[in-house]
Order: sequence, then structure tokens, then C-alpha cells
Amino acid sequence: MISPGTFMEAMRALRASKLRSLLSTLGVAIGSACVVLVVTISLSAKSYITGLIEAVGSNLVYAEYIPGEARPPLSDFLSPADLRVILPAVPLVTRVAGSYALHLVVAAGGAELPVTLVGVTDGFQEIRRLIVLRGRYLDEGDIESHGKVCLLTEHLAKRLFPADDPVGRTIRVGELVFGVIGVFRERGSTFGETDIQRDSVLVPFSLTKNYTGFEVLLIIYAQADRAEDVPLVTRELGELLRSRHRAGAKYNVQNLTSILDAARKISFALSIVLLVIGLITLTIGGVNIMNIMLVTVTERTREIGLRKAVGARRLDIRYQFLLEAVMISSIGALAGIFVGVAIPILAEPFLPGDLRVRFAWLSILIAFVVCCMVGIVFGYLPADRAAKLEPTEALRHE
Repeated sequence: MISPGTFMEAMRALRASKLRSLLSTLGVAIGSACVVLVVTISLSAKSYITGLIEAVGSNLVYAEYIPGEARPPLSDFLSPADLRVILPAVPLVTRVAGSYALHLVVAAGGAELPVTLVGVTDGFQEIRRLIVLRGRYLDEGDIESHGKVCLLTEHLAKRLFPADDPVGRTIRVGELVFGVIGVFRERGSTFGETDIQRDSVLVPFSLTKNYTGFEVLLIIYAQADRAEDVPLVTRELGELLRSRHRAGAKYNVQNLTSILDAARKISFALSIVLLVIGLITLTIGGVNIMNIMLVTVTERTREIGLRKAVGARRLDIRYQFLLEAVMISSIGALAGIFVGVAIPILAEPFLPGDLRVRFAWLSILIAFVVCCMVGIVFGYLPADRAAKLEPTEALRHE
């Protein structure tokens, strides 16, 4: 049991050498900050990636044709007929949609801008979770009647009509004139696997034939009933498409699970690297504590001899020096934890998008305990050497 006198002696010794004690805590502080930061970064990245995928739809499967030759036959491309057979052929699919995108120039208000014209089928808004910011979305009548109406992305609307409400205005894309019925944005990004760009115009799919001369789909989206059904739906959709086209045609059928797995692996690798750096820093800090405590034992040899001469036990001496080492490491741990928590909080307002900081309070407790253990482990040798000094030889030490 550590007596109050031993505790006071340890405090007095630390106050007597403030600079040395401060330098000893530095390595421990950096190590504990690394431990807290590594867990915070890992959790925040994982939460951010998972949130993006859930915003798009974790049960989303998409398919596209991969041209294998310079001029592939038109029958190789995905078609509205492929879209119509998916629901009856793949029971686990609850909703399907398709799109075709091409690059054109839009003219409005005397300005001309390059845009991506995206022709979409019924169900595209639900399956891609588009948010209509102003006006309305394409309804069934617009799609069936081939209505020359469109929606603009938020970015494009601001560029074409910076001071006016775009709803009700008209734009010309190529040879066709469209009435703007709404402004929209994506709920989340598909990490590059998307036909919607910053400057996009959404129109009924049937109107794309006016530009291309034929009706084909670049991407087919299928929504599984449950997230756990995604691998089976991915496989069945691929088999269905291959069975409906010639043997040489190739189709890329993917889902967002692979992206999530890749994000987890990157997050795990980053965590390991930062954790190793933190452990190395803690080890260096522990060695620094041990070296300084050994020097302290040598400088305080006469003091140790005097304490033993007046009745101090070996256990009291050992406890005193161990307590000094633990106090140094614990103060360093608290300083490092403060830095490890403060940096993400201060950086959060500058983070992009919906990235938010996530803390694991258990990691803070673990960091503190580990740092205290570092003080005990690396402080034991100096404490044991001080406890084993003989009083008579210690008093003669100069």
C-alpha cells in the first residue's frame, strides 16, 4: 500500500525537476494521441463510407455492357426488353430502372454549356434516391407521352439561371427544346459508378432515340429486397443478361459491397500503420522515462541512503520511484488524449461533405491504461535499483 508520505515525496521530486519531467511526458503524450487518433480516424472513415453507401442503397446492383470490339452489334447492348424481364425472372428484385447518358451542349439565356443528357426510365428516382429540391420529378404521363420536359442538377441550374427560378423556363439541348420542371441532386455518390454528373439534364428515356436513332440502355439498376440478397441477385442478374445475348457479349454486373469491403480494408490498413506508430512512440517514451529515472536514481543516491537510514523500507523506495514513473506517464497520457480528441473536433468544421468525427470512448480508456502500464514496466528497473541501494554506501556517495 502506498502511504501518503511516499506520494508526497514523489510529487516533490517531480516538482524539483519540472523540465525533465515535462520532456519525459512528451513521448508518452504523442503515443497516446496516436492511439486515440487511429481509432477516431478508423471509425469516422468507416462511418462515412457506410453512410454514403446506405444513401445510395446498400442493396443496389448495377449492370452495364462491356464493348469487346470496335463496332459491336446493336443486339449486344442492354435494352428496355432486358429491363422488363428482370422482375419476373429474378424474384428477389423489387425495383428496376435504366438510363442512357450522352454528352451534348445546352443553350439557355444566351449561354452554352457542355452537359450530360441522361434519359431515365420509370423508377429511376426511387432506385437512385434522387432528391427534388424545386419543382417536381418526371411522372408516368411524362414518360409515356415522351414529354419534352427535364430536370436540372442543382449545380447546372445555378449556372444557367443564376438569378432566376429555373422551373418553368426552357432550355435547348441539341435540336430539342425542353421545359424545366424541377431541380434535383443525388442523395449520395456511387463512387464514380454513376451516369449523373455535376452538370446533368434528366429527361424521359424515350427521347434519347431522337439523338441516337436507337433505344439502348447503358446501365440497368436492380434493387434487391434485402441487403443479404445482393450477392445472389448479382449472380442471377448476370446469368440472365448473358442468357439473353450472344455468347461473346460481356456484361459487368457489380454491387457496392466490393467498394465497402475495399474501404474497410483501407481503413484497417491505415489503422494498423497508425497503431504501430503509436506503439513505437510509446516504447520510445517508455525508454526515455527509464533512462531519466536511472539518471534520477544516481543523482538522488544520498537522498535514498538518508531515507533508508531513518527507517524507509525497500518497498517504500520502490513504490516512490514507480509512482514517479506512473505519474509521468499518466500526465503524458492525459495530455495526449486531450490532443487526440481536440484535433478531430477542431478539424470537423473543415471536413468535406457529411464526414463527421466518431469517438470510441473505450479507446480513450485503453490509451490511458496502456500509458500507465508503460510507466510501470519501464519504471520498474530504476525503482528496483533504487530500492536495492545499501544505506551505508549510498550515504558515502558524492
